[in-house]
Amino acid sequence: AGAAKLPLALDAVRQGIARLAPTDRFAVVAYDDEIEVAVPTGPASPERRELAERALAGLQPRGTTNLGGGWLRGAEQVAMALAADGVNRVLLLTDGLANVGMTDPAELASHAAGLRARGVATSTLGVGEDFDERLLGAMADAGGGTFRYGERAEVIPQFIAAEVGELLEVTARRVELRLATAGGTGGVQVEPLGAFAMEPRPGGGAIALGDLVADQLVRVALAITFPMGEVDRSIGLTLTLADADGRLDESTTLTWRYADNAANDSQPRDRSVDRVVARAYADRARRDVVAMNREGRFDEARRALLGVAKRIRGYAGHDDVLRGIVAELEREAEHWSVRQDELSRKRLFADMSYQLHSRQLSSMPLRRTDRS
Repeated sequence: AGAAKLPLALDAVRQGIARLAPTDRFAVVAYDDEIEVAVPTGPASPERRELAERALAGLQPRGTTNLGGGWLRGAEQVAMALAADGVNRVLLLTDGLANVGMTDPAELASHAAGLRARGVATSTLGVGEDFDERLLGAMADAGGGTFRYGERAEVIPQFIAAEVGELLEVTARRVELRLATAGGTGGVQVEPLGAFAMEPRPGGGAIALGDLVADQLVRVALAITFPMGEVDRSIGLTLTLADADGRLDESTTLTWRYADNAANDSQPRDRSVDRVVARAYADRARRDVVAMNREGRFDEARRALLGVAKRIRGYAGHDDVLRGIVAELEREAEHWSVRQDELSRKRLFADMSYQLHSRQLSSMPLRRTDRS
């Protein structure tokens, strides 16, 4: 972190450590062009809390940003002492661009996915306007954690406290929504419409939902494409909710029956599904226009938003919610067709990331009591 942000970042780390129980474990890694394990992994005992205080007091702001190397060193510290029945996570905090070492977003996301498969999740926090939100968002998506954004350094303690507090409330670890074609039927293609990562598996795939807290509400919208088939043939998809500890083991099989065009076209629409799907497509388009606007592709950004608006208008009918989404997209298409400031771009990207992950704009998970 920069000179102005570092004291707040260090104070936030102290607060996070203070919330841990003596049986919890932690490590602290600092990085610029060099990587320093300031506090090696170990239990949050009184002695190690004092060690952490001395180590944090000695850290100073430095130069370039080897984000990938620092993050991997932190993951290494977590992996050295994996808690078989606990939550194992790296919290990556940065206010700058990855400009030394591994910098490719796809490569870093691939490593994050690999670590998640080994039981080490990644959450990311970007502060200010100098970091790459696409990079941090991709790492958190692939890593099974959360991406958080703070416009000012003053939010660092709040966000680290939220992350640590959420970790301490986890009731289901490494939750997956597993999908399999029922009865061996092949050719069904499934695409998550949110920002959750999907891992292909034989006969289907799995959508990583990450670690969940009690009463957390997660909405997963799926686009399902079926192969051609004869009328009256049935085809099914089995969905199973599972976690690392076997606490969740709920399955349901959805079945569809092939019909002719007239019968398909005459089916009544489920407006509750239409609204969820429309919002997911709209939020994905909004998140995508951030990069377009930054790169000066203003016409492309405008067309992207208007294209989704047109698609939703085609089935909105007289539904006020859907018509409202269309109107919002049409207004925003004009807004994003001219250059916007960097904070506005990051704010939009973060807000859409939260919504695509079923999170509030504060980046806290939605609870069932939050529903209106």
